[in-house]
Amino acid sequence: MPTYQYLCRDCDHEFEAVQSMRDDPLTVCPSCGGTLRKVFAPPAISFKGSGFYATDHGKRKPAAKSSDDKPEKKDDKGSKPEKTSTVSRKEGSGPKAPKEAATT
Repeated sequence: MPTYQYLCRDCDHEFEAVQSMRDDPLTVCPSCGGTLRKVFAPPAISFKGSGFYATDHGKRKPAAKSSDDKPEKKDDKGSKPEKTSTVSRKEGSGPKAPKEAATT
């Protein structure tokens, strides 16, 4: 149960009372019979360190590959993939064979 702090408006008597949140606040000072008020204080919890703000979180890492994925193969030449040509040529349009040299 929470502890509440009270202050008497008439005699400045200060005290704490352990009450349920459902209980009504105290209104009569036990010392003089004057009116009471609750004293509000900052919470006793503080968060220290990183990770408590939206800006503290880094970008999400990509999901891990499943075991069904095939690992990529690297060339011996480096990490660049080979370029392949997919251009089709018409028959007879390719490079011409060199003419035979005439011998005399």
